[in-house]
Amino acid sequence: MASPVPTAAEQPGKEAVGPIAAANTPSWLRQLAFIVIHFDKKKMQPMMALRNTVGVLIPIIAGYAMGMPRGGLAMASGALNVAYSDGSDPYAARAKRMRLSGAWCSVAILLGGLTGHHDVAAVVIVLAWSFVAGLLVSIGTNAADLGVISTVMLVVYAAQPLTPIQALDSALLAFAGGLLQVGLSVALWPVRRYEPEKVALAALFRTLARAAREPAAAAKAPVATAESLQAQNALAGLSGNRDVDAIRYRSMQTQGERIRLSLTTLARLKMRLLRESSEHPAVENIDRYLENAAKLLDDLANTLTRGQPSHVTEDRMVMSRALAYQVRDDNAGESGTFASATAQSARHQMDALGGQLRAALDLASRTTAEGQAAFASEEAKQPLWLRFSGRLATLRGNLDLRSAAFRHALRLAACMAFGDAAGRIFESQRSYWIPMTIVLVLKPEFTTTFSRGILRIAGTIAGLVLATALFHFLPIHTATQIVLIGIFMFLMRWAGPANYGVFAVSVSALIVLLLTITGISPKEVIHARGLNTAIGGALALLAYAAWPTWEKTQISEVFATLLEAYAKSFNEVVRDYFRPGAADTTARDRARRNTRTARSNLEASLDRLAAEPGVSPQELERWNTALAASHRFAHAMMALEAAIPQKEEAPPRAEFERFGGDVVRTLDSIATMLRKGRLPKKQFPDLREDHNRLLVTGGPAQARYLFANVEADRITNSLNTLRELLSPESARTST
Repeated sequence: MASPVPTAAEQPGKEAVGPIAAANTPSWLRQLAFIVIHFDKKKMQPMMALRNTVGVLIPIIAGYAMGMPRGGLAMASGALNVAYSDGSDPYAARAKRMRLSGAWCSVAILLGGLTGHHDVAAVVIVLAWSFVAGLLVSIGTNAADLGVISTVMLVVYAAQPLTPIQALDSALLAFAGGLLQVGLSVALWPVRRYEPEKVALAALFRTLARAAREPAAAAKAPVATAESLQAQNALAGLSGNRDVDAIRYRSMQTQGERIRLSLTTLARLKMRLLRESSEHPAVENIDRYLENAAKLLDDLANTLTRGQPSHVTEDRMVMSRALAYQVRDDNAGESGTFASATAQSARHQMDALGGQLRAALDLASRTTAEGQAAFASEEAKQPLWLRFSGRLATLRGNLDLRSAAFRHALRLAACMAFGDAAGRIFESQRSYWIPMTIVLVLKPEFTTTFSRGILRIAGTIAGLVLATALFHFLPIHTATQIVLIGIFMFLMRWAGPANYGVFAVSVSALIVLLLTITGISPKEVIHARGLNTAIGGALALLAYAAWPTWEKTQISEVFATLLEAYAKSFNEVVRDYFRPGAADTTARDRARRNTRTARSNLEASLDRLAAEPGVSPQELERWNTALAASHRFAHAMMALEAAIPQKEEAPPRAEFERFGGDVVRTLDSIATMLRKGRLPKKQFPDLREDHNRLLVTGGPAQARYLFANVEADRITNSLNTLRELLSPESARTST
């Protein structure tokens, strides 16, 4: 069997980004230098690096012991590929992701080996594969990383033509090595993902429960200030994480902040009412409401720490709503006085707080094992085109030139095909390092592409110098090489994610060692790698230099476009609710696809914004939190769409039509606010009052109405959250 070249180690760690000066100021180069040299210690995971290293070394040692060194090296390459899909998330999700990575890379190896004899076929396959790899950025970081790893394997194996049997053997051995890495990952070092975040959020909600029972005096600091900061710090690392669970925890933090403000406001209103009219019936009901809220907040904290929701939570939510209605009824016959105005304000605050508590409890219930299973089951029941996280639907929605992921895929595919074809035409030695460097350097965002290009070239040269020195000064034997492979593998997986420069140095030395152990001259490897890496890095930089864009100036427009797409899609859903069975689904499908494109554009824009100088952590957190709130709206809208009846089940309610119209107006108003940087002239519709009308009309016992009421509550909460987060005052605070 031909010697495999296990250079999929090229998959980089994710570099940290640094703030904090405007991108168009003279200090921009200083900010770029900060990005280049910054070392993010939080990304260093020594235990994971250790098991990944063991997974690579076992096949190499076993191969030599059994007299099959090349077979062992092929397995080691598979273990190396899959190592980049390792993580600290729950076993089931981690194993599924790592197995998929191993299978996908094995397919790439097979295709590469089979097409290596045919230059035209090889270039066409590289073109198509790299286009798909570029489009995968629309799904998320894990998918994007898998696209990079598999593309690396494709170009590596396409550079060494194999017979069909050799290609199949290489693919199967690599897959076996990947399974070994999966076994090590799920068998050792068990972890509980998001445990620090759960603890911090539970502490926040417990403190809020105490605050609800004993409101702080006006002269004291706002309630739960320290716990709120601790929760923010604990969840800071989730800002760019598009994982559904990470979005839930960020959303819970946002609701915690809103609950904190609502409790403070409600306590002040109660004090005003006491001063004005201590015998007012609303005072007692507000007290009872706050005590009930405290119990709900304790339930929230216990759900997070114990992993089981309280069985009395629903009864307490009913009590909360009943007390708010009681305040409304007690104040119905009184108007025009300060006490009545204060009681009315308190009732509005109770409605808002009730919505926030329901949202937080719903999110917390999804963090339990049962809740996660229920969510997965609900998603599986939906048609592919109605699943919020449906990957195929997302990819389909991004097949549009308006999509940033689509444009990145086109640019990547063109550069990869050009680099691969150029190497084949000029028959450059080890020319596959040209397209390999392109796929590793070229990213959707300018700053990351530029900084990676610098670090890639400089790190490669440094790594080659280091490898040369090792071969010159050390007695190189098989045992010595295996030890050095282990050292550089550990360094790459441990410190590499913290800084791309460290990754580039260690991976360069590692690759020289892996190739040399197969009998290839180190001098030949070092010279060819240095030259072709420089060529590939220069091509990637030139490709992106043609279109440098700054996300800070565009993010508001991109978010506004998403909200307008949601408004059009929701309008179609509401319209179809009032004409079930006769609706034209074409317009609804088109509107839904537009929302997917807009959402993917926004997520890609936020990823680029995170890598851009001049963006404060507070500003980035504000945008990511707003994105999480918009996801909650999207989930509710899709749930309503899935529940559109095929025949008349219950007469549609005029109140729901009014609610739908106000939702559309709210979305359009927030979009206008984002574009103009000021509040709209017309006041925002009172969605909470619209929701209250839904609750008292149309026979709530009927399943269709009850379901719509629940989703309308989620929509109300998410849009009120968005309005607060994206207001001009919030923007000024975060910058």
